[in-house]
Amino acid sequence: MKLDIRMPMGVMFVLVGAILTIFGWVTSSDAALYRRSLGVNINLIWGIVLFALGVVMVILARRAMQRDAESTTASRKGKNEPSAVS
Repeated sequence: MKLDIRMPMGVMFVLVGAILTIFGWVTSSDAALYRRSLGVNINLIWGIVLFALGVVMVILARRAMQRDAESTTASRKGKNEPSAVS
């Protein structure tokens, strides 16, 4: 069994990104909150970035799991077939 950390990390980034995006969207009208960042809604921007990174990591983890499942199935299929040795 191989440890693939992409799935839990991807889910974590998706959750944190979603929270930051929602917070940035809800507080986008509060100019005093974003005065220190020169009026840039950093929460919204980084929430979207983290969400996108998490989605990419989850997609890559799912592709790796499917590839591993296909290779395991193919190797099991090859073991069960009798060899054609004459």
